[in-house]
Amino acid sequence: MSNRIKIPSPLRQFTDNKSYVEVDGLTIKEVLIKIFEQYPQIQSHILDNNGEMRNFVNIYVNGKNIKEKDNLDTSVPIDSDIRIIPAIAGGLEENPNLDKNEINRYARHFSLPEFGIEGQKKLKTAKVLVVGVGGLGSPVLLYLAAAGVGRIGLVDFDIVDESNLQRQILFGVDVLGKPKTKSAEKKLLQLNPNLKLDVYETRLTAEKALNILEHYDIIIDGTDNFQTRYLVNDACVILGKPNVYGSIFRFEGQASVFNYKDGPCYRCLYPEPPPPGLVPSCAEGGVLGVLPGIIGCIQANETIKIITGIGKTLKGRFLLYDALELDFQEVSIKRDQSCKVCGDNPTVTELIDYDQFCGIDNAIIDQQWDEISVMELNEKIQMGESTFILDVRENFEVQLEEFEGAVHIPMNQVESRLDEIKQQDEIIVLCKTGGRAAKICSLLTENNFNKVMNLKGGITAWSQFIASVHSN
Repeated sequence: MSNRIKIPSPLRQFTDNKSYVEVDGLTIKEVLIKIFEQYPQIQSHILDNNGEMRNFVNIYVNGKNIKEKDNLDTSVPIDSDIRIIPAIAGGLEENPNLDKNEINRYARHFSLPEFGIEGQKKLKTAKVLVVGVGGLGSPVLLYLAAAGVGRIGLVDFDIVDESNLQRQILFGVDVLGKPKTKSAEKKLLQLNPNLKLDVYETRLTAEKALNILEHYDIIIDGTDNFQTRYLVNDACVILGKPNVYGSIFRFEGQASVFNYKDGPCYRCLYPEPPPPGLVPSCAEGGVLGVLPGIIGCIQANETIKIITGIGKTLKGRFLLYDALELDFQEVSIKRDQSCKVCGDNPTVTELIDYDQFCGIDNAIIDQQWDEISVMELNEKIQMGESTFILDVRENFEVQLEEFEGAVHIPMNQVESRLDEIKQQDEIIVLCKTGGRAAKICSLLTENNFNKVMNLKGGITAWSQFIASVHSN
């Protein structure tokens, strides 16, 4: 009988969009070999050049991590459930009083025997920090504010963009172009005037993190990049704070509680981040609008359970959600005694340079290609210069907004279609914002193409430039 392997959404582009594949094999190594024979492009995303499993990938057999067994030699019983899971970023007053309005407001909580008035008092005196006021942060903040959490901190440096409105339910068209933190503050105080809100309109960095996080009981990770995710994890371990984790991509979500009551931290599961560009962002890969609502509500629920001490948290449990299949799965995770941050002999005892740790700086230093601004590209077009423009966006993106005159080859097809790209003096690569184009620029230079340039800011910057020209 064949074994059924669940393929996560970031890797389905290499399996003809199949969410499951069925292959034979007595061990994980044999199973992977069969998968690689069918879908060779997926191999480099699971194994490194030495044939070892990458640090940012975990494989579970029937709910157990193969790292806790025999790694790639782990035996696979017939009809096993095999899942490939990559990385996709105190303070109580002794007797707080509830006024009459609060008693009326939270009456439905009081009716719960596990919760009652004492649970509500714990919420009132709790201090929670939400890092990221976006897709995940929106439902988290709305429900914690409505539930009566007394003090909430908000960390974000971004402004509200029209593309946010599809999923970031804190915002409306009236706050487009305004800071997310300030807009969220206004909305949350309308929902619950009793709130105490701390607004940090800033990017969370290693220099600022400890000073901000130390004032809160629980930290909620609503980030959308690996640098901040690892920063939040490490800061939580150093300060001894629970880290309520959530992550979303396309139709899938993840949730867990890290660094809580001697449980594992995020690095126990993913010791190192994937290389820059390997895992696309939500802006590049997309995300179902309701998905952050589901995962964010789970994060809010876990936070309330930690504050009140009721129920069983996701400590040591990694929750996986597939919106298309309406499938919830759970795998167990354990604290890694050799973890560099939370292990028995940690080597990371202070915050580090997370851009460097995630390879961002190295990617910039190592690049052998140039960037071109939208103004410079426009000048070339206006002067009639012969320029080969390569659009590496997906088909649906091009249908929404076409770049006239560009040759369209989706990013994941470029390597197999290099013969379609002319060896010209100049090749300008574009995508939505520049991230995918940078990866293709590296690929082209490695294959001895002459002068390769990345359109800085991508089609987004180009559209803004053209709009400003027309308005003037």
